[in-house]
Amino acid sequence: MRCVSSGRATVGPRSRLGWVINGVHLLLYSQDPAADRAFLRDVLGWPHVEDSPGWLIFKTPVSELGVHPTDGPPTTELHLLCDDLEATVAELTAKGVPVGDVSERSYGYVTTVTLPSGAQFGLYQPLHALAVNL
Repeated sequence: MRCVSSGRATVGPRSRLGWVINGVHLLLYSQDPAADRAFLRDVLGWPHVEDSPGWLIFKTPVSELGVHPTDGPPTTELHLLCDDLEATVAELTAKGVPVGDVSERSYGYVTTVTLPSGAQFGLYQPLHALAVNL
């Protein structure tokens, strides 16, 4: 599977708020936070700071935000991006991480990853232009 850009990125006017809001802080509510923190630290290898003993805050990869239509209630999802989903799934599986079936969608190849707590997040290889490159 290869990531292919499907369009050109465009940049619109940026407001003052676009300059002063300088990051995204994601919250993962877990029924087993110690196990999920260990997963992020040990399996994904994300660097972190320790705010208080055992309370890790992780540096995540760069991010982008897409707004999708829904007929249901508004919701938020977490999806991690990768360049090669097949290789990433193989590496996670080799480490004993439960990974769902891969499906092809209009925007990329998608699967789910299950954390030790049972929480899930999406993992996908995008086929669209990436906003993280702006």
